[in-house]
Amino acid sequence: MSNIHSTAVVALGATVDPSAEIGPYCVVGAQVTLGPRVKLHSHVAVAGITSIGADTQVFPFASLGHPPQDLKYRGESSRLEIGERNQIREHVTMNPGTEGGGMLTRVGNDCLFMASAHVAHDCILGDHVIFANNATLAGHITVGDFAFLGGLCAVHQFVRIGRHAMIGGMSGVETDVIPYGTVMGNRAHLSGLNLVGLKRRGFDRDAIHALRNAYRLLFAPEGTMAERLEEVAEQFTGQDLVMEIVDFIRADSSRSICQPKPENAD
Repeated sequence: MSNIHSTAVVALGATVDPSAEIGPYCVVGAQVTLGPRVKLHSHVAVAGITSIGADTQVFPFASLGHPPQDLKYRGESSRLEIGERNQIREHVTMNPGTEGGGMLTRVGNDCLFMASAHVAHDCILGDHVIFANNATLAGHITVGDFAFLGGLCAVHQFVRIGRHAMIGGMSGVETDVIPYGTVMGNRAHLSGLNLVGLKRRGFDRDAIHALRNAYRLLFAPEGTMAERLEEVAEQFTGQDLVMEIVDFIRADSSRSICQPKPENAD
């Protein structure tokens, strides 16, 4: 236990890998599990049934696993699972799940949470997700792999954010965001595809070209969304990225799909 600072408080029952580091003035609860090479820099508070995966770093004043900000929570033994190789910066907060949402909040691997980001109860996040400063999720939200959430954005409960989507800074997101889409504004509207992100991650030019054509057709002013969706599905069969968007829209959701801003809107 030489990697635990003398001022840290680690409750009996906590599972701490011998290679983990716990810095000054950290507080670790009795049901916490810290994996190999996890580092709590200082003044970190980890509570509840919380597990933190290998090589994750947590910076000062982060609060992980404390009771959800939900008036319906009654102390049920819900969990917070944080994956491997994440960076959780200063003042980040993450809450465990609730009985009404599956009892689990899960964060994937290789994510970055900049200062003061918030992950609420029952959220499920994929891998390589980035939250800029003060990006916040309400409860019951799913976020796909490689999504980027801009600074000061806020996402409404039960919203789905697709893979490789980009949320603009200071956006208020009330509706589902398609994979590979970019949204911005208050309230957020779909402003196109995340072409910069697609190019940076090495997507094939033909695949991106198909996405652009499908996007134009899917959000054209003619016809209904259902009609355009079927047309896209027929025309782009075999285009995996396009069909991912089709499947995303077809899936059951309590939210509608975020749409482009009408041309005559202010």
